[in-house]
Amino acid sequence: MRGSSLATRLFLSASAWLVVILAITGVVLSSVYRDATERAFDRRLNLYLRTLIAEVATPDEPPDRQFQSLGEPLFELPLSGWYWQITRTDTDKSEVRASRSLWDKKLPKLEEQGIELTAAGIRIGYVDGPEGQSLRMVERPVDLGAEGKFLVGVAGDASEIFDETRSFDYYLGGTFTALGIVLLLTTIFQVRFGLAPLKRISEAIAAIRSGRAERLEGDFPVEIAPLARETNALIDANREIVERARTHVGNLAHAIKTPLSVIVNEASAHGADPFASKVLEQADMMRDQVAHHLERARIAARVTIVGTVTEVAPTIEALRRTMEKIHRNREIVIESKADPQAKFRGERQDLEEMVGNLVDNACKWAQSRVFIDVLVEPPVEPGAGSKLRIIVDDDGRGLSADERAKVSRRGQRLDESKPGSGLGLSIVVDLTALYGGNLSLGNAPTGGLRAELQLPGV
Repeated sequence: MRGSSLATRLFLSASAWLVVILAITGVVLSSVYRDATERAFDRRLNLYLRTLIAEVATPDEPPDRQFQSLGEPLFELPLSGWYWQITRTDTDKSEVRASRSLWDKKLPKLEEQGIELTAAGIRIGYVDGPEGQSLRMVERPVDLGAEGKFLVGVAGDASEIFDETRSFDYYLGGTFTALGIVLLLTTIFQVRFGLAPLKRISEAIAAIRSGRAERLEGDFPVEIAPLARETNALIDANREIVERARTHVGNLAHAIKTPLSVIVNEASAHGADPFASKVLEQADMMRDQVAHHLERARIAARVTIVGTVTEVAPTIEALRRTMEKIHRNREIVIESKADPQAKFRGERQDLEEMVGNLVDNACKWAQSRVFIDVLVEPPVEPGAGSKLRIIVDDDGRGLSADERAKVSRRGQRLDESKPGSGLGLSIVVDLTALYGGNLSLGNAPTGGLRAELQLPGV
């Protein structure tokens, strides 16, 4: 059941236990009913047996009136399945008297079947009768002293027991099947109703993660309320940690920038000194390193914020207008096409920094045009978010595979005549990785460089 939902697992578990319990209960009830039916049948046989023994004990009764008090017509009907038999056992030649229903047949003896006497002095069990019938038989030895010793047996058609038990099993099976269906439907309702609050929490957390909500709101059952309360507390604690991290990053930036500025100012005052030039060079490198790592720390702190969503189309349009103004002396035309439904799961400032660096680089190397295309790809699997693809093409000279690998490294510049520190693409790579996306460089259809960002969407 790997990957199955909690509701499915609970339903299957409850269904399995329900089937097992009903099956065991059905077997027990069927066995109890069969025993009760046998006991009732045995009482009937014992009644006939005592009546026969009483008849044997009063031999003065005229033969034509003996054994008439049994009151069972089936003893008179040939091969009816109901028989009695009295066998004298104290003489060499056994004398047998039997019911008319036996015709010319004889009943087997339970003693010969290996059945022992019970505490009541009788033997009882199942035997095969005439015509292959299954009989329930009770047998008792009787010692009348001088009158002789007898073995009195009465047998009845066991099909009455079997038919009665089978009929009960049919009714029991039908009743338990209906009961099982009702209980399964009730279980489905209880599972769905009982897990509804958990589904609400799951949907609320998804809304928080996607930026549609900030906290878990609403009333929850007593059992679920602590989970909602602790989740809200965790979200608040996360925000506090992020704010403290931002504060520490800002404090560190100010603490480092001031000594660096002093070093740069002092070195600038001795510009002709080779030592001062070396200090200025190293200070610039330190400033770039500090800016890079502080930017990474700031980004990492910001990415941990839950629930931030940015509209992509307005951000791209604002960047397009800004970049056209920055590069208006080169008369670069920037065309953009963005899906109005596109949303970035992150902060607007980070999206502007990533796309802005790519568009700025494209404008520096383009001949006359830059193209920005924003696409939204549907989720690959249920529950996953959509993917955002931002493609920036230019019509410049493009880059070889070796050059594309080189420009992605921090501080690497292909043309020192172009303005910049060489950190732009490196920052884009770092930012993209922190958001779980990636940056790829390739050849654009316009002949220049294609930079493609893949970022998490909503």
